[in-house]
Amino acid sequence: MKTAFSALPGILSPRGHLLIDTQFVEQVADLMHDTAFFIKNADGRYVVVNQSLVERHGLASKAQMLGKRPCEVCPGDFGRIPTEQDAQVLRTGKPIIERLEMFWRKPHVPVWGLTSKIPVRDEKGRVTGLIGISKDLTALVSRDEVPPGVAQALRHLERSFDEAVSPSSLAKQAGMSAARFARVIKRIHGISPMQLITKTRITAGSRLLRETDSSIAEIALNCGFADHSAFTRAFRAVTSHSPSEYRRLKQAE
Repeated sequence: MKTAFSALPGILSPRGHLLIDTQFVEQVADLMHDTAFFIKNADGRYVVVNQSLVERHGLASKAQMLGKRPCEVCPGDFGRIPTEQDAQVLRTGKPIIERLEMFWRKPHVPVWGLTSKIPVRDEKGRVTGLIGISKDLTALVSRDEVPPGVAQALRHLERSFDEAVSPSSLAKQAGMSAARFARVIKRIHGISPMQLITKTRITAGSRLLRETDSSIAEIALNCGFADHSAFTRAFRAVTSHSPSEYRRLKQAE
């Protein structure tokens, strides 16, 4: 006898129509208050969205998103980038798993988050849509609950991200094994130590690009990257822009 889960690979028909109860999916997804949930068809258009996704766009109802692509809902790069991601997943069938990036949060303030998009296939293996989540990166515990050693390591990262800091060096600062430190960081921030280091460095780099006239090479070194190229690769992976493109966009605002 087939279970409900065995039907999940065929959740969308070849034409992108849902084969399961939309109302049931929405009821579950609406419980995820800090996570945007969505299902899109083969054209990359929303067929299911949760309330969190609607609210973060400042919209009044789900009807304002259904049938549209992200670029038709969000202005600028916050709509373009996820639309291009969707097209990539739908074209290649390769998932995106916990990509650290900045995304839309009303009113026009980007926030850090982890985005995952999984292709959905029919019984013949054809990609018929995708299911995705974008989880806000907010602290999962209060600062008072952070172990003293971990707090010390995080303060060290905030002060010294321009140095040769690594997950293992932070674990040593915290007086923990690398594995235990990684578990604690995941509980606090929802990301790995390496992702936290990258987030800290890219955030600092973004600020320097906006607020200073320093060269890209200088900013790269000031943020702990080995060189201009390493900074550019990491920055583009997170923001989908090169540092120079990001600076031009901010200067034009």
